Amino acid sequence: MTEIYYGWLSLLPPLIVIIIALWTRLSLEPLIIGILAGYIIIDFMSPEINFFDATINSFTVTLQDELMVWVIMVCCLYGALINLMIRSGGVLQFGNHMLKHANTKKKSLLTTWLFGTFLFVDDYLNALTTGTTMKKITDHYKIPREMLAYVVSSTAVPVCVIVPISTWVIFIGKLLEDNQLVAEGDGIAAYLNIIPFISYGYIQFLLVPLTILGIIPIIGRMKKAIARAEKTGQVIPDNSKEFKLDVEVFLDEEALDKENLLAIPEGQRKVKGKRESSSWYLILPLIVLISATIIMDLDALKGIITALVFTIIYYAIKKVAPIKTLSASTIEGMKSMLYALVLLVLSYVLKNLGDEMALTQYVIDSVNGRVNKEFLPLIIFLTLGAIAFATGNSWGLYAIAIPLVIPLATALDCNMWLCIGAVVSAGAFGAHACFFSDATILASQGAECNNYAHGITQLPYALISFSISCVVYVILGFAF
Repeated sequence: MTEIYYGWLSLLPPLIVIIIALWTRLSLEPLIIGILAGYIIIDFMSPEINFFDATINSFTVTLQDELMVWVIMVCCLYGALINLMIRSGGVLQFGNHMLKHANTKKKSLLTTWLFGTFLFVDDYLNALTTGTTMKKITDHYKIPREMLAYVVSSTAVPVCVIVPISTWVIFIGKLLEDNQLVAEGDGIAAYLNIIPFISYGYIQFLLVPLTILGIIPIIGRMKKAIARAEKTGQVIPDNSKEFKLDVEVFLDEEALDKENLLAIPEGQRKVKGKRESSSWYLILPLIVLISATIIMDLDALKGIITALVFTIIYYAIKKVAPIKTLSASTIEGMKSMLYALVLLVLSYVLKNLGDEMALTQYVIDSVNGRVNKEFLPLIIFLTLGAIAFATGNSWGLYAIAIPLVIPLATALDCNMWLCIGAVVSAGAFGAHACFFSDATILASQGAECNNYAHGITQLPYALISFSISCVVYVILGFAF
């Protein structure tokens, strides 16, 4: 079969998704329309390819992909663990304890930022756990969920790319080895050379406290969200039901309280059982989760399996609830991730569509030979950042772009680590800014916030960091 050159047509599917998302303020439907439009283009360009077969095959390939299976399992099990921690009362008690210290709006948001900073092992863990844990505190001070989701998302991805102990580092380090830039086993050590050049990670991470403290002003839709929460008390944006988590709390071994305890003043809560909850029901599972993930070669899947088994046994020993109830709660937690997982699968299908249409190759070829080495880091960051924002996929971008950037940097005699740092920064920007990236979706899930509302309110801050990073890459390009 003759290979088809799609050229600028490869840009259309992601552009369609972005335009429809901005127009309709929806998340799911634009992805579906963009994917269908892409395969209509492929069908039209190649009579050998049938639209239906190509679309179905893309979904089949995506769902059979090893990384996609890993993502689905990790997200489902994270949902299960989070639901258990919520219903044990551990999250509630931790929130009550933190309220004594985080006793202002600014302190509550800074505490959220610091909490997320220490969950640097994996961005999925960070986004889901931080939002779930801290929303009781931020709700108390009438902080909109959009602001909470922004702090969570803006912390999760940056710390994972600038701290050399994360699933991101493992993945990128392996790519460096596979492309023979470094010897096998030296990928993580080599990543240390890249860390100083990941400008977007540093800038976005530091922008969060500057925004919280008022040094960077509240702008755009975020300003409206804050005004809504302060005037009406509505912290959750409209159309957030898809991300709503079960907040029932185990009260005794036989019965569950059917009221939302987080919304009832402490002194007015009806407690059927005599057992008191504890912050340790949250803290110990998190300690096990982080420790197991680090010990098991930063494998988030092995870490969450270990933590989930530990938590069920721990809760059973402490008689938090019967095994049957704990098992049912585990399944409910997995089900709560369904909408987020549908969005993730669609975003991966869109990424595969871009690969089929050679989107990344087209963009890099368009700039190759038209730039000198001083501006190469900037061009890499600009072009790949645009692709990452349009497709919502970072790891897939790294897998395609790094093999292309290495010979390009070599040919122009440009600093290799600086160029790869620009690639990593571009992926971090896409993961953070794209409306349908996994980081954005899971930050929305953790904060129980409408995905579009989260994406549009944080976009101005992502663009500020993106613009500053462009300037930094110009400076670094001449300096190195």
